[in-house]
Amino acid sequence: MSVCRSQVEEFLFHEARLADEHRYDEWLSLWTDDAIYWVPCQDEDTDPSRQVSLIYDNRARLGERIARLKSGTVLAQDPKPLMRRVISNIVIGPASGTEVKVESNFVLIEARGRGQNIWCGRSIHTLLPAGRQPEDGGEEGPPRQQRPGHVGIAVSRLMYEC
Repeated sequence: MSVCRSQVEEFLFHEARLADEHRYDEWLSLWTDDAIYWVPCQDEDTDPSRQVSLIYDNRARLGERIARLKSGTVLAQDPKPLMRRVISNIVIGPASGTEVKVESNFVLIEARGRGQNIWCGRSIHTLLPAGRQPEDGGEEGPPRQQRPGHVGIAVSRLMYEC
């Protein structure tokens, strides 16, 4: 399998832009049905089934969160904050079957009123070609080498052609 760096980068930038612009339905459409979104709580956390996580959601739970955000009942999101992510240090790992592991750093700035929050961390994606689901036997589960505040996306979709 051949993976183009430029297409991986474009995917990561596109995903970040969708989230920044509150285009959550489009963002969720990038995820496979068995995707896991994991944000560990501690530096040494490696197993979300045994340790507390800030977020450990499957795709259905992400859909519920998005529905709530769009409902207008989340006072903390009214007005919607201005958000921007900067993605850098993209490292594309070796492909395994149809999957490729991609790691990157991010800085997320959220501006609301006169204040702002800044978060930074490491994202780990396992990417598939667009339209594909993990092969029978599934994938290995959430990424295991993460740090606090890092987002782990177990499986997303990516269109790549070289």
